Amino acid sequence: MSEVLLKYLPEHAVPLCFELIRANHVHLKIVNERLTRHGDYRRDAQGFHLITVNAGQNKYRFLITLIHEIAHLVAFEKYGRHIKPHGDEWKLTFQRLMVPFIRPEIFPQQLLPLIARHFRNPKASSDTDATLALALKQFDPENDKNYVFEIPYGSVFRIHNGKIFKKIALRTKRIECLEVATGKVYLFNPNAEVELLPN
Repeated sequence: MSEVLLKYLPEHAVPLCFELIRANHVHLKIVNERLTRHGDYRRDAQGFHLITVNAGQNKYRFLITLIHEIAHLVAFEKYGRHIKPHGDEWKLTFQRLMVPFIRPEIFPQQLLPLIARHFRNPKASSDTDATLALALKQFDPENDKNYVFEIPYGSVFRIHNGKIFKKIALRTKRIECLEVATGKVYLFNPNAEVELLPN
């Protein structure tokens, strides 16, 4: 298991992660990239703890995602199944589990202050923290994608399903985009990855 984890995690995080997986009886499955999530946790009918994490992520996002999902398991075990999935109990558990990893042997120096800030009040997804998401992106495999918040207003872009949009306005936390083919307006997460097209 440690050899497998070494392919996906920073080297110095492997022993800590292996111990968390072992101690919590996690069945970890590393899966192909999914567009809608980085990972998930569920308990099956036999009571096994199943965690999936996307394989295509960089090692730092993989680590954050793995600990995020283990935090669900630990929080549900400690506080019961009635808690909110990303409520206070989960946040407290996620913070506590992440503390041993927030050090320079595991994360690059430029990520440490951003991660420390994020974990003061962790969100349901690290993608909703624009500063951290952008910093993590520099460690992703090379691709031709941009975040919606990075591209100028009036830019035209394509999403994963081939639909084409134009960036038109900022709302409080979302970005308003016009679907070119239909004229309908949609709200995008600022960190949605898109393919910028020539205007």
